[in-house]
Amino acid sequence: MAYISNILLGRITKVNGYKGAVTVKLEKIFSENIPQMESVFLEIEGRPVPFSISDSEYSGADILKLKFEGYDSIEKISEFTGCRVFLTSGIPAENNTDDIQSLIGYKVLIQNDILLGTITEVIPNPGQWLLNINSPENKEILIPFHEHFIVSIDKKKNNIIMDIPEGLTEIN
Repeated sequence: MAYISNILLGRITKVNGYKGAVTVKLEKIFSENIPQMESVFLEIEGRPVPFSISDSEYSGADILKLKFEGYDSIEKISEFTGCRVFLTSGIPAENNTDDIQSLIGYKVLIQNDILLGTITEVIPNPGQWLLNINSPENKEILIPFHEHFIVSIDKKKNNIIMDIPEGLTEIN
């Protein structure tokens, strides 16, 4: 099953050690909020290629060390230096658009049940669905609809509780 994604995690800056690990310089929004990951996409020759993560280590600030399954030597991973690393999404690419569109009208809550706003539109952006949220201050906020940001979806209450990286709502 194909998965969609276009959330940039960072860029591979160098090979780390001799056992096939790489160093990823993280984007600012992830410098203190590293999502749990089982796999990522590396952009190789302009195309996303999935890689399963066998080990990861956050060393602080904006540096993440990753080791990929099946890549256990410098020779195998040195060609990835400079590649951009994207998060994978748990939303299948073949997902029924009607299911996602049914989220229009849902309230989006963030930490401590603070109302971020109401979903007014679900935008099929290449590689990633975006939620267009209208805040109580009547401001439009675009948030990627990504499994790592979703805490829960309550269909009875028509709300979504999300854990959004700090600074993401200010980007809009």
